[in-house]
Amino acid sequence: MPHLAQHIDTVPGSGIRHIFEMSTKLEGIVSLVIGEPDVAVAPHIADAAKRAWDADATDYTPNGGIVPLREAIVDKLARENDIHVDLERVWVTVGATQALYQAMTLTLQAGDEVLIPDPGYTTFTMGVRMLDAHPIPYSLLPERGFLPSIEELESLITERTRVLIVNSPSNPLGAIFPEAVLRELLDFAKRHDLWIISDEVYEYFTYGDKHVSIASLEAADSGQPSRVFSAFSLSKTYAMTGIRVGYLVTPPGLAATMRTVQEATISCVSTPGQFAALAAITGDHSHVAAAKAHYRANLVAATNALDARGIRYLPPTGAFYLWIDVSHVSRGDVAEWAENFLLEKRVAVAPGSAFGRSGEGWMRVCLATEESQLLEGLSRIPAPGGLA
Repeated sequence: MPHLAQHIDTVPGSGIRHIFEMSTKLEGIVSLVIGEPDVAVAPHIADAAKRAWDADATDYTPNGGIVPLREAIVDKLARENDIHVDLERVWVTVGATQALYQAMTLTLQAGDEVLIPDPGYTTFTMGVRMLDAHPIPYSLLPERGFLPSIEELESLITERTRVLIVNSPSNPLGAIFPEAVLRELLDFAKRHDLWIISDEVYEYFTYGDKHVSIASLEAADSGQPSRVFSAFSLSKTYAMTGIRVGYLVTPPGLAATMRTVQEATISCVSTPGQFAALAAITGDHSHVAAAKAHYRANLVAATNALDARGIRYLPPTGAFYLWIDVSHVSRGDVAEWAENFLLEKRVAVAPGSAFGRSGEGWMRVCLATEESQLLEGLSRIPAPGGLA
């Protein structure tokens, strides 16, 4: 039997999916592990997809997506992100997952190095490894307010460093990088001539702090963005995780290349899904505001419950996750603890180590669920010092 490519064995499995799949085989589980909105897709979005099916709008579209959707994205980027681009820099993708991977395929060769946040989303490492490149983690630690250190980043640079991945609002931390930090990261990338891949999936879910797109800062400085790839998704914002629509915003001059790589990977995104996305972006957003208020209320309830029991956590300023310190019970192996927590307490959570070495001793819970379920799951976490 022929062998698979050797580097495929270096692609790590997802510690999140491991717990999730274990939980599906058990009964009576409080599931806080998957980043899945618990609200329904808005009726006008579902209706747009139904109309497309009924009209037999099921043919191929251009590689970059239907023109009305790309135009709507161009308008949205200018209005909400201060990113001003033409149509040929917007490419509709199979969720942000493909957008991120597409950016990696354009910027990496075998053996190249990529600076990735630690803790950071699992597919950052997985995608880099899939391309036989090397993820180099930069730490986001409590003592630094979970913000990157430019001094540490400088120490990680080698002749093989090609890309810096930035994720704000962060999954799993829920942290938002302030504009001043983003400017420092942009200056760092310029000094070392790096590409930046910016994951902005949770842009709509912020609590006080403002989300800033790093591409907007580069445009303000230079008048023309040149090194930033920005990945966005409709999945979390509009409760469309299974519809699989996102988009990638590229630097200028890559239209011909993008047409080629899109054709080689996906050809195009599902046509009914694109019409659903068009309705989502251009339609009423009251359901998004309601979802945000729901997640915010859950956050307040959860942090009040944790405060009452003396359990430490990172107060998030974005996304819909809560990063909780369980080092008092995980004993240096939070992945094993999460498995036992699932089997013994019937609560599924994401172990922090699934997001990198800096996540050891922490866990991530998803706030996008019923408040009663969330509070029940949190109540089963052992408190430090024997508190109830």
